[in-house]
Amino acid sequence: MGIKENTFYEGGPHIGDLIINILLGFTVICLPLTVGAIVRAIWLRYRITDRRVSVTGGWMGRDRTDIIYTDIVKIVTVPRGIGLWGDIVITLKNRSRLELRAMPKFREISDYMAQKAADKTGKSVEAIKA
Repeated sequence: MGIKENTFYEGGPHIGDLIINILLGFTVICLPLTVGAIVRAIWLRYRITDRRVSVTGGWMGRDRTDIIYTDIVKIVTVPRGIGLWGDIVITLKNRSRLELRAMPKFREISDYMAQKAADKTGKSVEAIKA
């Protein structure tokens, strides 16, 4: 029997990211952005629980990255799509970064992750969200 986890968010990137990039795809210059958005929409999935952050992606969804909240040092958010979705960049103890692209409800999700990381590490939420 596994450890019980409460899921806060589970899903893929925001649909607006796909729509905007498909519209931009009609200009030949933005075709790489369109292909990237289509691949993200098909194979990228996020799962935020009270114990960890999981990102499943890569070609055909074969890569999986799990991080626990004690490894998080800093969380930065970047709004996109007139603030409807955004990117979350998580910096870990080993100075590597995990980027969550086109997250819906990115403000609520980043606040949740910062609160969980603050509870686990003993730092303040402001220090993590700096």
